[in-house]
Amino acid sequence: MKKFDFSVSGNKYNVEVKDFEDSIATVSVNGTVYEVEVHQEKKAVSKTPKLVRKPIARKPGEGAVPQKATGAGAVKAPLPGNIFQLNVAVGDSVSKGDVLLVMEAMKMENNVLAEKDGVVKEIKVGLGDAVLQNDILIEFE
Repeated sequence: MKKFDFSVSGNKYNVEVKDFEDSIATVSVNGTVYEVEVHQEKKAVSKTPKLVRKPIARKPGEGAVPQKATGAGAVKAPLPGNIFQLNVAVGDSVSKGDVLLVMEAMKMENNVLAEKDGVVKEIKVGLGDAVLQNDILIEFE
């Protein structure tokens, strides 16, 4: 397998590792074969470097997507995307938590929910429409 030259207290040794299984190694030292037990601490060494970053300190409210009802009541787009499915029509009564429509954004389908009970007054979007964040999607009475 591998050959090594050692010097111990001025004496030279030619060592060849012939076999290594579990913690027993078969070695040849200057032509004489020995079986030796290897004692070592086993540590998992990762070859992948660790990326160390400082924790991000967020300001209050930062990162939250505003989706508050305005005026008589409106549902706004929580993020940019395309309208994938409409689940309500004008005149429908909805309860808080009902799925009003489904948006495709960042290759994911996102349910847009009703924030409160009401009646659909106007639908401002259609299937396949591209919307930006905070665009009004549906208005309530």
